[in-house]
Amino acid sequence: MAGVGEVIDNKQVILKQLVNGAPKESDMAVNTSSISLKVEEGSNGLVVKNLYLSVEPYVKIRMKKFEHPDFSSFTPGSAMDGFGVAKVVDSGRPEFQKGDLVWGIVGWEEYSVIKNPESFFKIHHADVPLSYYTGILGMPGMTAWVGLHKVAAPKKGEYVYISGASGAVGQLVGQFAKLLGCYVVGSAGSKEKVEILKNKLGFDDAFNYKEEKDLDAALKRCFPEGIDVYFENVGGKMLDAVLLNMRLNGRIAVCGMSAEHNLEEPEGVQNLRIIIHKRIRMQGFVVFDYFPQYSEFLDDVLPKIREGKIVYLEHITEGLENAPAALAGSENVWKQVVLVSRE
Repeated sequence: MAGVGEVIDNKQVILKQLVNGAPKESDMAVNTSSISLKVEEGSNGLVVKNLYLSVEPYVKIRMKKFEHPDFSSFTPGSAMDGFGVAKVVDSGRPEFQKGDLVWGIVGWEEYSVIKNPESFFKIHHADVPLSYYTGILGMPGMTAWVGLHKVAAPKKGEYVYISGASGAVGQLVGQFAKLLGCYVVGSAGSKEKVEILKNKLGFDDAFNYKEEKDLDAALKRCFPEGIDVYFENVGGKMLDAVLLNMRLNGRIAVCGMSAEHNLEEPEGVQNLRIIIHKRIRMQGFVVFDYFPQYSEFLDDVLPKIREGKIVYLEHITEGLENAPAALAGSENVWKQVVLVSRE
């Protein structure tokens, strides 16, 4: 590693222009800038060397023009960013020391200057793979845990349905629900993904929504007695069908609506009146609001990983220069990660 204070080349992934529809590899470019490896005098920020980058659905969303209270569109010509694992090179804060491993939002680049590291977490448990802090022990894992435990709060024996179940969040929601003693069904977009859900991740059942001409009928087949908890990752027609199959006092935790990511106009939902008749609680949530509970999350999930009670599937693409292809080609299966450096 170059000496602290030295100005070095810094490879970056930039967005060429805001996009419409599904992002393509050609919408991004790999450029080289320069960076100082020393924190500016008087700054309380960090300089970090990035090790792993998380390929998230919300990164694709930020490549488009939109307004959102929690995050904004990327600036064309500048480095993209997202959650990642990094090593501290220099620090202006006493709680972070050179050599510390951390996770938080970093640039899609080799090195990043972190001006406001208040939302960074120091990694204290390195007996599990560091890449896990982009997924099961990072934002996706906490999203799954919060949405299920804090928002939906299923009870033993209840019926739980997860759409987008083969993704980084969905695969964990299903396993967390099984550990609570629930009956769990997931949907995904291919036969391969369905087999993974049933045979590797322990779901009680799963179906390929692309092969179902009638989603209402598919859900009635899987849940003849109805659904107590729905973990919403898709929206659109799937939400409409789920509402028809919810049980009295059911709960819907709204995590995302991937069906609308590439639509110019969002789809309308026709069956919202059922929320009244069946006393359904439907609640959206953003994981950032729950970051103060991260230690509680770790206390629950880390032992389950160490004991082999959770299966975690990730796909690692090596090399920052391959990050655009990894993002453009990513599917909602496993956890997608880019390895930038092995330290």
